[in-house]
Amino acid sequence: MAGLLYLPRLFVYHAETISNEGKKETFKLMEKRLFFYIMNPAMVLSWLFGILLIYSIGLESFNFFWLQLKMAMVLVLTFYHFFLFYCLKYFIQGYSKYSPKFYRIINEVPTILLIAIIFTVVFKPL
Repeated sequence: MAGLLYLPRLFVYHAETISNEGKKETFKLMEKRLFFYIMNPAMVLSWLFGILLIYSIGLESFNFFWLQLKMAMVLVLTFYHFFLFYCLKYFIQGYSKYSPKFYRIINEVPTILLIAIIFTVVFKPL
């Protein structure tokens, strides 16, 4: 989860210093290491343990609306993860497809989803 919050912030700084070659290479290295060595394994393990947890408590528990809603939000977070990879590919090629302001705005997506997921799990609506 921390990577989903930190990578867009790195994108903001990278997009602001796109003309500085030294900083640009440093940001590329930081972003690639964060994404490939921390975020990807964390996403795979999160999905694996989540599926194992659902299986261990019984597949009939997946009929609960709150669990389906939570899984839908986790799926949105997964799509967000892949969108960050899409943005990272452009930075690796040497340019930013979006403005620093865009990255500041999308930096709030995982925070909002995390609050919604916690609310859903704690209060179990419907």
